[in-house]
Amino acid sequence: MSPYWEHFEHQAYMGIRGIAPTLNQNVEQATPAMTAVIADPAHIPPSEAIRIHCTGCDNAFPFPGWINERACITTVNGLLFNRFQVSLDEEGLTASTFGEAVDRQQHQPAVKIQGAALTEPHVYQQPDGLWVTQCVVDV
Repeated sequence: MSPYWEHFEHQAYMGIRGIAPTLNQNVEQATPAMTAVIADPAHIPPSEAIRIHCTGCDNAFPFPGWINERACITTVNGLLFNRFQVSLDEEGLTASTFGEAVDRQQHQPAVKIQGAALTEPHVYQQPDGLWVTQCVVDV
């Protein structure tokens, strides 16, 4: 099965979820889910690349540091991302992110993500072998 992402409802916040055969691909899929809360990832060409490293991220739950770092880069640098290459190891999470500067007319951003809410965090492997990683983001 091909990796994919989805949203799930959660009261005043938004849930994001990645589903994939590997944990790295899983995080790669959950990150466009985060972008899709703000704008359509299909309208964001990968014209800029940024490397991110988050320590304190681990295989048990890589999201809080990663989501917060991404939210910070989006807010401070005004960048949106559509593609990711993620590597998780004992050192943390390292990623190459690809996207472009926010263009309000082109991207029509809907909300601003404040960061990861430690609500409903979950990482597990389904019986079919696919990994699921999810959390809720504060919008």
